[in-house]
Amino acid sequence: MARDYYEVLGVSRSADQDEIKRAYRRLARKYHPDVNKDAGAEDTFKEINRAYEVLSEPEVRARYDRFGEAGVGGAAGAAGFQDFADMGGFADIFESFFSGFGGAGGQARRRGPMRGDDLRLDLKLDFKEAVFGGEKEIKISHLETCANCKGSGAKPGTRPRTCSTCNGSGQVRRATRTPFGSFTQVSACPTCNGTGEVVEDRCEVCGGSGHKQETKKLKITVPAGVDNGTRLRVSNEGDAGQRGGPPGDLYVYLFVNEDSKFRRDGINILSDLKISYLQAILGCQLKVDTVDGPIDVQVPAGTQPGTVLTLENHGVPRLGNPVSRGNHLLTVKVEIPTRLKTEERELLAKLAEIRGDLVEKGGIEGFLGGLFRG
Repeated sequence: MARDYYEVLGVSRSADQDEIKRAYRRLARKYHPDVNKDAGAEDTFKEINRAYEVLSEPEVRARYDRFGEAGVGGAAGAAGFQDFADMGGFADIFESFFSGFGGAGGQARRRGPMRGDDLRLDLKLDFKEAVFGGEKEIKISHLETCANCKGSGAKPGTRPRTCSTCNGSGQVRRATRTPFGSFTQVSACPTCNGTGEVVEDRCEVCGGSGHKQETKKLKITVPAGVDNGTRLRVSNEGDAGQRGGPPGDLYVYLFVNEDSKFRRDGINILSDLKISYLQAILGCQLKVDTVDGPIDVQVPAGTQPGTVLTLENHGVPRLGNPVSRGNHLLTVKVEIPTRLKTEERELLAKLAEIRGDLVEKGGIEGFLGGLFRG
């Protein structure tokens, strides 16, 4: 009985087509007979191909999800008796596998314009930059179309010629007869690397590639309220496309540096407010640092350790709706002195005597502790 095809590729049943393709490419590289000489590698490779043939085609996949192997028994030559040249899924599999080897197989069926690769950049932000957003200047290195040859790879005044090996198709076919029938292998043309054209006089600027690695500066807008892992897309700033194709995109992943004063919990900002035991007993007004600058905060008399004071609308703007902000939550930390001056001790002793707490609660230290336990 055939193994579950999702299990073969190591993906979930809800995986999208990109996940399935990535999983296939990874396994195909590992188990291809030209790469892996272990016993059983070839059978595993065939099983991987079969799984991809089924799961890469939405209609076939839907039948498989509903009926299992019985629903796709006639698809893509499971028994190995059909001519692979007539199988719709084989070309995609072949292309998908060889395009990951750095060779030209991936170009064999893509002679038209091709979109450029997407790029990723990790960007660190200070705490307040993440809270309020703003404009940031970044530097990226990406492929740009060669201005000298306009991306053709040919020396100005010349043009590529049609490949004589493949007659411009970008593919070569090799037929092999077996006891089970004929087997047609389609591969990228080794002469033109699958492009269908040969550059005889290469551009001196880009060496015939049609692209140049360039470094450029960009200004991007970071919205208010971003957090660790937020991803920004900058359109058309990835690598240049091929044969007139559009460029890819740049994805900027944001990472926020820790702050010495503030912590973040969703759209709320947290910090500690340290006060003396006398300030806690008598109450006071203090200036407190917030992301908006210092503000006056009233500490009520009799405030207990661990009390949380709320400063409304001094938190993080809600991403996508900066008018709405979280709160700044202050956790009160009461500092109890470990040493007292003689005058302080005498005054506290008199207070304890008035309250009748001195003997009952174990001296001055017991008295102080009793104040904060009520």
